[in-house]
Amino acid sequence: MSITEHKINVDSLEWFYRESLPIGRSDLAPVLLLHGLVSQSYSWRNIIPALANQGTRAIAPDWIGYGNSLKPEKRDFAYTPDAFITALEGFVKALELEHFSLVVQGFLGSVGLQYALRHPEQIANLVILNTPISTAARLPWKIKQMGLPLAGEVMTQDPLLVDRTLEGGSRYRIGDKELDIYRKPFLKSSSSGRSLLSSIRNLQLDSAMKEIESGFKEWQQPILIQWGMIDPWLPVDIAENFANSVPNTELIKLNNVGHYPQEHYHEAILEDLLPFVRRKDAH
Repeated sequence: MSITEHKINVDSLEWFYRESLPIGRSDLAPVLLLHGLVSQSYSWRNIIPALANQGTRAIAPDWIGYGNSLKPEKRDFAYTPDAFITALEGFVKALELEHFSLVVQGFLGSVGLQYALRHPEQIANLVILNTPISTAARLPWKIKQMGLPLAGEVMTQDPLLVDRTLEGGSRYRIGDKELDIYRKPFLKSSSSGRSLLSSIRNLQLDSAMKEIESGFKEWQQPILIQWGMIDPWLPVDIAENFANSVPNTELIKLNNVGHYPQEHYHEAILEDLLPFVRRKDAH
């Protein structure tokens, strides 16, 4: 099953996204997959075709400022959670996604969770992979230092920060072929580094975590949490506390898996993800 690549203009923002259309049955809700910081939709390359093979349309955009999507200057795009959410609203509407499963991962994945809380009627079910979901979550130093005055401007222009962050977070080596794709936006233009810098400086993690922690206590739709147990940045007790406080939530612990589970352990993820998104909710 091949992945196709597309671009779409929405409200003066150009989105790049990867997609696989379903084989066979298509009565299942489509799946929208959102990547985390320094990453891009390419991280879902092994998940997207498997979803399509079971009859599920799968769509993974590059966030605005990332990958092959537009990288506006900060005067034109605020890079705050609200700015990302508004942009995502436009993207979802343009693709006519009325009701879908949402899969989120990493720092920026938290923006997807804020989107879900503000649009619960659109969400069939929710999958969370190593995403900050608690006021106990902190931005790791490896990422935080990229937002420091002066130092951040220099660091975010170094394409090797992609290697160091993805491999540091996942705790495994990533192949050169894959790293070439992750690095490419940073080699093509300085705008990738500026977008990353603006995202980190405007992540507003404390207020986002308060919204997520309080908002999900009233959540109704099924949630599947798949958590890499050797994530150096987000300990598993964050996931355990969330699962214990939010109804209809299942936690799957992935041994020897780090912050970016989809990068090395797509088979383990798919084992539970595929049947979960086949579920019919009460919508």
